[in-house]
Amino acid sequence: QVQLQESGGGSVQSGGSLRLSCTASGYTHDSYCMGWFRQAPGKEREGVAVSYSLGGSPYYADSVKGRFTIAQGNAKNTVTLQMNSLKPEDSAIYYCAIGGLRLCSGRTDGEGYWGQGTQVTVSS
Repeated sequence: QVQLQESGGGSVQSGGSLRLSCTASGYTHDSYCMGWFRQAPGKEREGVAVSYSLGGSPYYADSVKGRFTIAQGNAKNTVTLQMNSLKPEDSAIYYCAIGGLRLCSGRTDGEGYWGQGTQVTVSS
């Protein structure tokens, strides 16, 4: 059974920083995409930053390029998301996901497993 454990959400003022971490257990493939998606109230879930386990350039949503950085952890099936220069429009529930190649394009309709989500709130 695949389980994802997310941590690091919270509240911060505009311009501040937060760091999200995610660890997936029970996922046995060596080749996978793992990263972060978000969903704001009334909006569809969207890809934020996703990395591929075997390397290559990560996917970033245009709205976060230059502000967010995704990194694979030293432990297998672990990723972190460093979020800097946060804006109120970054407020959302952030979900960690691990799975197939569609995730690496920021898509939410592919094979994958999802965490419960962690709230990020940025106040102006």
